Amino acid sequence: MVRKAFKLAQTERPGAVYLAIPEDVEDAAAPSGFNPLPVNIPRPDDPSVAQLERAAEILRTARNPILLAGHGAARSGAAEAVRRFAEALLIPVATTFHGKGVIPDDHPLALGAVGFMRHDYVNFGFDQADVIVAAGYELQEFDPVRINPRGDTKIIHIHRFPAEVDAHYDVAVGLQADIGGTLDALATRVTREHPHSEGHTRIRELLSAELDRGRTDDRFPLAPARIVADTPAALRRNDIVFVDTGALKMRMARLYPTYEPNTCLISNGLSTMAWTLPGAIAAKIARPDAKILVANGDGSFLMNSQEIETALRLKTPMVILIWDDNAYGLISWKMDLEIGHNVDTRFGNPDFVSYAESFGAKGYRITSATELLPTLRAALDDDTVSVIACPVDYSANSDLIASLGELDESLS
Repeated sequence: MVRKAFKLAQTERPGAVYLAIPEDVEDAAAPSGFNPLPVNIPRPDDPSVAQLERAAEILRTARNPILLAGHGAARSGAAEAVRRFAEALLIPVATTFHGKGVIPDDHPLALGAVGFMRHDYVNFGFDQADVIVAAGYELQEFDPVRINPRGDTKIIHIHRFPAEVDAHYDVAVGLQADIGGTLDALATRVTREHPHSEGHTRIRELLSAELDRGRTDDRFPLAPARIVADTPAALRRNDIVFVDTGALKMRMARLYPTYEPNTCLISNGLSTMAWTLPGAIAAKIARPDAKILVANGDGSFLMNSQEIETALRLKTPMVILIWDDNAYGLISWKMDLEIGHNVDTRFGNPDFVSYAESFGAKGYRITSATELLPTLRAALDDDTVSVIACPVDYSANSDLIASLGELDESLS
């Protein structure tokens, strides 16, 4: 039963397994000469040849296919296969928030992340698509109505388990097997007859231009795009960022450039708040060579900030960057969009610098836009836990929604 529990924990979908041991077993003596059973490693099945041929036929005649890489692609180590598939067929690749880094954001076929709460740049690629190759996408990552609003785009579903189907995710072909192996096998069967569309180039330009504007935005409190732009500038490509739930999640998921799987970790689906600090402690233990940055809102930080003591006690250095607006920013944003104002979303904060120092951590408070990047670099180089309180101006959120709406109208 112990071996079965570990096997289940590692099988798709991986997660916690509960094993109950009766009291009489707890009290029983272990038999002499007892040895644990050998480890049994789950092995993925090969894809169905018939299903591969059906999927290949759809792709041969597709005019504007697009690949969507989801959480399963990151978990299964399919990043290289995704890149090979995209390059062989010249298909642009979008990721879910969980799939960020499955294709490097500086790859010419990378479109960025999809799942923002409004029609975003990356959605334009799906507007033109006649086929979606969904590699490791799972329904809880975001509502598929955002990428298939009419429900008429053909979908090739590739995952270790069957698709959860709804009206906007009606699978034409399902391939239940190892994701990377299936992509490689499918690529060998397809020669595309139609030229590759260059429409994805404009999407990349729009995202890049927004990040470039952020780099030069010196307002204080800081513009969200300025914080997003300065964060990767202080980190290496394989360092790890934990992004908590809130308005900052939408900003980081859209714009934060990610180059390797599992280096920008975001809670989606249930969107759990305050998971990032415990997660960062685990990541530093698992990858002591990586620099770890926790990006969270002040609301999320206050829910689990006592784990600073755990991080210090376990000697897991990290930087905690608080996007400080004295409010539940995402709730305010959604209320403003839906009812025109927000109600009871504001609260008071402690002195975050003194609070950090009371644990024995270092504390910083940003007082101008130009301070953030050097403070991040200094804190990341320190061998301790550092807390940086960075005031943020979320008035830019309504400007973003307005600009996306105007762009949507101009392209429709």
